[in-house]
Amino acid sequence: MRETDLEKLKYPIGKYEIPKPITDEILSNWISILEELPHKFAELTSSLSDEQLDTPYRPQGWTVRQVVHHVSDSHHNSYIRFKWGLTEDNPVIKPYFEQEWANLFDTRTAPIQMSLDHLSAVHFKLVYLLRGLSDEQLNRTFTHPDGNEVTTLKENVGRYVWHGSHHYAHISNLVQREGW
Repeated sequence: MRETDLEKLKYPIGKYEIPKPITDEILSNWISILEELPHKFAELTSSLSDEQLDTPYRPQGWTVRQVVHHVSDSHHNSYIRFKWGLTEDNPVIKPYFEQEWANLFDTRTAPIQMSLDHLSAVHFKLVYLLRGLSDEQLNRTFTHPDGNEVTTLKENVGRYVWHGSHHYAHISNLVQREGW
């Protein structure tokens, strides 16, 4: 497989780029996408068999099952980061080892319904929270210790829209390639 093909499989929608400026219209659209994402994941995966769920979306990539559990775990962590950013002055967030989490027993073997349910609950809470925030609150920040990157909460909304869409595309593209 050529490197460009592998890169397209890894980043089917490209890498996240922060729009400048993040307008109210962009933010409103992002929040609507977050609201719909759990339903889209549930719909996309509802007819997949265990064998299909255990298929990697690309060579040396995670299985569909691992991707679904990862999105749930990641968006749970993101929700907590929003809360930290709202209640602490530019906190340094705690990163987690995504690859190690993806290799844990539950992520490799558990039914995806529990993560789909969890994703729905986390997104319901997140969307409710985001719709109530002022512009001042959305401009609060946190720092990621990898590179000491300072991120506004507004930027983080877009990052998780991208993240969910990125992994949705991994599964959707696999389903399309395989004719499922």
